[in-house]
Amino acid sequence: MRLKNVKGSREAIAAHPGVIHDPEAHKGSWKDVFGNNNPVRLEIGCGKGRFLTDLSRENRDINYVGVEKYSSVLIRALEKLDEEDVNIFFMRMDAENICDCFAEDEVDRLYLNFSDPWPKDRHAKRRLESRQFLARYDRILKKDGLIEFKTDNRLLFDFAVEEVAESPFEIAEITYDLHHDEKMMQGNVMTEYEEKFSSMGNPIFKYILRRKS
Repeated sequence: MRLKNVKGSREAIAAHPGVIHDPEAHKGSWKDVFGNNNPVRLEIGCGKGRFLTDLSRENRDINYVGVEKYSSVLIRALEKLDEEDVNIFFMRMDAENICDCFAEDEVDRLYLNFSDPWPKDRHAKRRLESRQFLARYDRILKKDGLIEFKTDNRLLFDFAVEEVAESPFEIAEITYDLHHDEKMMQGNVMTEYEEKFSSMGNPIFKYILRRKS
């Protein structure tokens, strides 16, 4: 899908106080960025930011970082912030470089929501749920850290489930119809895509990963 360019988005992002412009400089010291020792949770591919901003407002004692590759999308996330949102920052970067920005055991939980499916087989390693990316997450997640993934794309979800077997993780929880799963819906925060597709009657798939025991 071709993204519509938002004029001035790069300049606005460069000037916004809610953006971390040199994330590599904070590797191992994110507690200094937030000014506390609260857990750090990360969303990769945060899109327009509804999920992460809503989550951060419900949990002021947790720090959140959103990663988005495209300026024209990230600018919409930044528009949602207000002066009370002190426990959330965003970064514009490619997720392939995430290990340059966080140290071992520095991330408490990682969220993947409605990721780009990269449908061509030759692009499989670009999918955020691929074994290549799971290996990256393994380097930055705490030993008891979790990975949560939601999508409405069954092919991507099936791929993601298969990739877990080739990773350091295992499936702790899984559902093929999130909104009719009472247990996994507890505390669920919706994304823009989730609201759209679920309202159309599409099932939402979700898994939660933990390290293999």
